Amino acid sequence: MASITVKAPADFHVHLRQGGFSKLLAPHVRKGGFTLAYVMPNLKPPVTTTEQALAYKAELQKIEPNVEYLMTLYLSPDLTPDEVRKAKKAGIVGVKSYPRGVTTNSDGGIESYEVYYPTFEAMEQEDLVLNLHGEIPSDAGTNVCVLNAEPAFLPHLRKIHERFPKLRIVLEHATTRAAVEAVKACGPTVACTITAHHIALTVDDWAGQAWNFCKPVAKYPDDRQALREIIKSGHPRFFLGSDSAPHPAHTKSTATPAQSCAAGVYTSPILLPLVAHLLESFGALDRLEGFVSTFGRSFYKRELHEDNAAQVPTVVLKRVEGGELIKEGWTEGEQEVIPFWSGKKIDWVIDEEKSII
Repeated sequence: MASITVKAPADFHVHLRQGGFSKLLAPHVRKGGFTLAYVMPNLKPPVTTTEQALAYKAELQKIEPNVEYLMTLYLSPDLTPDEVRKAKKAGIVGVKSYPRGVTTNSDGGIESYEVYYPTFEAMEQEDLVLNLHGEIPSDAGTNVCVLNAEPAFLPHLRKIHERFPKLRIVLEHATTRAAVEAVKACGPTVACTITAHHIALTVDDWAGQAWNFCKPVAKYPDDRQALREIIKSGHPRFFLGSDSAPHPAHTKSTATPAQSCAAGVYTSPILLPLVAHLLESFGALDRLEGFVSTFGRSFYKRELHEDNAAQVPTVVLKRVEGGELIKEGWTEGEQEVIPFWSGKKIDWVIDEEKSII
């Protein structure tokens, strides 16, 4: 086919950072074909209160007002049941859990989930979503490292789901077959996001290549195949969350004996064409709209309705013979980001004349 039309693409996991960096990043949501962004709270300091989340949302809206920002809070001792109820009234959508030290700005992450059961109970009552970074910290004593940290986390997912069966839970950025099977085995209140880069990469692609290094790391070829299979099957509880995680170029490309390179892959400005390119590569192009729009919107109760069909953002992708070269980078003042697959070609671009975004 020469073109594809996608209604209302939505990215249900994106990092937009803060300050001057946000001025570069926020417009890239629309540039990549999206008008809804589920915004992560791991800033410095993290977004732990309703007031902080609303202030952050206002900053993003000033930069790019044509995106719907769904805001989240960082799970911490500050998040009491009362704060949960306050957040719900203010329109906050979810709460993100980061295990301590497993990814960017997670030093204040949690070590025990049971202590948060009163908070989870309030979230279940108020219908806030619990977003789980599904890893546990590396520990040589228990043989846990970046390659098996996700399977080691899955018992926590099952336990929380069993204890709070009506609590909507999203296992974020799954990377393993074990995670796919665990989510499938749960009830309808448990869903899973999958990134574009994890359906492209395996461990060989990031070992020695800083630009492909992220947390959680890409795993084995069979794990990647499991992600592709579940997308191709059209399972409605698996949908896009890009985990587009930008870092200044020098922190991605440089490591020292005392400091590793930054963990994160940046896909926002090329996201929809990239996902189309990848899905086509394994015969799942017909699942594009479900994966990037319908399934996630349904789970997050942001469905499209016929009465406002004329106002629905619509993105038209067109095929480029010979491929389109991905830009090497974007700059704004002193800020610079380099995207995933910089310098490579993809087969799809946004048709700006025909798209309404």
